[in-house]
Amino acid sequence: MLQVEISLVDGPARLVQVPDECVIGRGAGNEIRLEGWRVSKEHARLSRSPAGVVLEDTGGFGGTTVNGRRIDGHHGPLQDGDVIGIGPYRLRVAQIGEAAGTGRAVVQAASPDSRSDTAACRNRLATEEIRASHRAAEVAQRRVLRAVAGTPEATKAGFPMVIVPDPTRQEQEREWRRRIHATLLETMDLRRQDVSAMSDDKLRAETDALVRHIIASSEDSIPEDIDRDLLRKQVLDEAVGLGPLEELLDDEAISEIMVNRHDEIYVERAGRLQKHPMSFTGDRVVLGVIERIVAPLGRRIDEASPMVDARLKDGSRVHAIIPPLALKGPALTIRKFAKRKLDAGDLVRFGALSPDMAAFLDVCVRSRKNIIVSGGTGSGKTTLLNILSNFIPAGERVITVEDAAELRLHHAHLVSLESRPANAEGKGAVSIRDLVKNTLRMRPDRIVVGECRGAEALDMLQAMNTGHEGSLTTLHANTPRDALARLETLVLMAGMDLPLAAIREQIASAVDLIVQQTRFACGTRIVTSITEITGMESGKIQLQELFRFASRGYVGPDGKIDGDFTGCDMVPGFYEDLRAAGYPLDLDMFKPPPARVDPGERVSPADMEGRHAGFGERG
Repeated sequence: MLQVEISLVDGPARLVQVPDECVIGRGAGNEIRLEGWRVSKEHARLSRSPAGVVLEDTGGFGGTTVNGRRIDGHHGPLQDGDVIGIGPYRLRVAQIGEAAGTGRAVVQAASPDSRSDTAACRNRLATEEIRASHRAAEVAQRRVLRAVAGTPEATKAGFPMVIVPDPTRQEQEREWRRRIHATLLETMDLRRQDVSAMSDDKLRAETDALVRHIIASSEDSIPEDIDRDLLRKQVLDEAVGLGPLEELLDDEAISEIMVNRHDEIYVERAGRLQKHPMSFTGDRVVLGVIERIVAPLGRRIDEASPMVDARLKDGSRVHAIIPPLALKGPALTIRKFAKRKLDAGDLVRFGALSPDMAAFLDVCVRSRKNIIVSGGTGSGKTTLLNILSNFIPAGERVITVEDAAELRLHHAHLVSLESRPANAEGKGAVSIRDLVKNTLRMRPDRIVVGECRGAEALDMLQAMNTGHEGSLTTLHANTPRDALARLETLVLMAGMDLPLAAIREQIASAVDLIVQQTRFACGTRIVTSITEITGMESGKIQLQELFRFASRGYVGPDGKIDGDFTGCDMVPGFYEDLRAAGYPLDLDMFKPPPARVDPGERVSPADMEGRHAGFGERG
C-alpha cells in the first residue's frame, strides 16, 4: 500500500491509501481521482518497484512535474519530500511504515490480495475517512462554541453560528454519488431501456427504483454516516433532473443561479452573491443537465455550437457555454422568475418605486404611450416590462417578441413569438428583426419586444410611428440620455445609412417615456427616473424628468441604499391628452415632497428652503 497526501495549491491537505500500483486522473475508475480541466482522464501512474516508488507520466494535458520540473515518461524512484505537481494539485508519496512527514494519523486497512479487491479497500478507506472528518468537524465546532461563549456577540439575538463544511467529507460524499451514478448508467445500458419513449414521470419512477436497488445492494459498503434518502435523491436529481439545481430552483429567496464549473456553484440571494456548498459530481453531469434543458426547445449545444440561450418550463432564463470556449468546464447561468406573478403593488412594497410613479405608469400604458425600460444587466428590466405589459387592457390584441420567451402576460388575446438560431448547417435562423416585421402583418394593438439589441430597433420605431402606439420594449443603458445614444447606434446597425438627424426625429416622435431601472451595489433594484421625451431642439432630443430617486449618498442601518422618491415639479406634455382620454391625474403627484430632516439636526429656514428647491437632497 502507498500513502499519498493530496492538497490544492492554496487549500487543505487530505491523506489517502492506495494499492502499490494506481492510476491518477479524473477518470471514474482511477484509484486517485482529481477533478479539474487541467487533469486528464488518466494523467499519471504510480507503481512500487524493488528500488522504490516510480512515477509515470501517461501524456496528460499540462504534463506532470516533480519538484517543479516537468518529467518525460518515467521518473524514479521518488525520494522523501518529492512533490508531484498535477494541474492545481500537489502530491507527496510514502510507503506504508515509512515516515510521511505529515504528522497525521494513518488509517490502517487490510492490504488487498489482488487488484480485484481495490474497490472494497477503497470503500473501507472512504468509510474511515468520513468518520474521521465528522469527528474533526465536531471538535472544531466545540472549539468555536467555547471561543464565543460568554462574549457580547454570542448573547445577541440571532447570532449566526456557521461551521464551514469539511472539504474531505464533501469530497467523499461526492465520490459515493459518482459511484452510484456510474453504476446506474451501466445498469440502464445493460437493460437496453428506451428512455426516449418514456414520459418524465415514468422515467423518474423507473430510475428511482433502480437507484434504490443499487443503494440496497451496496448497503454494507456505504458509510453509515451517509444519509441514504439524501443520497438517493441527489443521484436521482442528477440522473433525470437538474442535480443540485433542483433545490435551488425551489428556493424562492434565490433570484439567480451561477454554475462556474461542476464543483463551484454561486447563487444570488437578496441581491448578494453567495457560494453554495452543493456541487455536481463532474463535467459530464453538468453537460447532461444543459442538454435536458435545451433539447425540448429544439436547441442544441456541442463543440460546433458551444453557446445557447434557453428557458425553463417556468420561464426562467438560461444561458450555457461549454468547452472549448469555457476553459474551466461547462458554465450555466439561470435567472429565475418568481413563481408568483408580481404586480406594481409588490414593487411599491419592495421600495422599487413610489405609489405615485406606479399610478402614473399605469395611466401611461392604458393611454397607449410608447415606453422604453432602460437599465443595466440584472437591474430588473424584464420584470418591470412584465408588470407594465399587464397594465394593457384585457380586450386588446398583444403580440410579444423575444429571444427566449420570458414574459408571462395574462391576456386572452395574446400571441407569443420566439426567435430561432441556425441549425447545424447554418440555416433556418429567424431573428428578432424578422419577427418584428412579421408582427406588423398580424394586426397587433400592442407590440412588446423583450429587448432591442440590434437592427430591430429601427423596425420598432417605425411601428411606433405607424399606428402601433402603446408598444413596450427594454434597452441596455445606464441613464435615459445613454438610452437615446444607444438607440441611435442600434438603428445605424440596420445598415440603412440614415442621417443622424432623421434617426433622432424618428426617436423623438416615436418614444414618449424612458423608465430607468438601476441595480445598486447593495443589490437593491430601484426605478431611479421616469423621463419624458419632449421633442427636438437644435438637432438634439430634449428630455424632461418627471420623477426620480434622490439618493442620500449613504446606506441605511439595513445596509441598503437610502433616499427618497420625488416628483420633479414638471407636468408631462401629454397631460391634456390623458385628461381628454378619461385619465385625469392629480397634479400634486409631480410636486416634490417636504424635505426629510434627520432627528436632532438643526436646520435654518434658509437651508429648508434650499432643500425644497433641491427636491429633498442634502445640501
